[in-house]
Amino acid sequence: MSLSITKDCINCDVCVPECPNEAIHLGPEIYIIDPAKCTECVGHYDAPQCRQVCPVNCIIPDPQVRETPQQLMEKFRQLHPGK
Repeated sequence: MSLSITKDCINCDVCVPECPNEAIHLGPEIYIIDPAKCTECVGHYDAPQCRQVCPVNCIIPDPQVRETPQQLMEKFRQLHPGK
């Protein structure tokens, strides 16, 4: 499933450069994750990098966007053809 950022976000910016899919951007109040681009770092890393660097642990699985590891890998392949 895609990840999402909760209201606990402190807008510290550390997650943005860690996202290999450029799925994180500043929303009206806090950072948001584009579910069409989030693969939970499948295809890049063993664990979601944004979650690893977040100082307030506000990045959680998005309950509205459920995806299997296979679906995340397919999304990775669509986002990064040839990899």
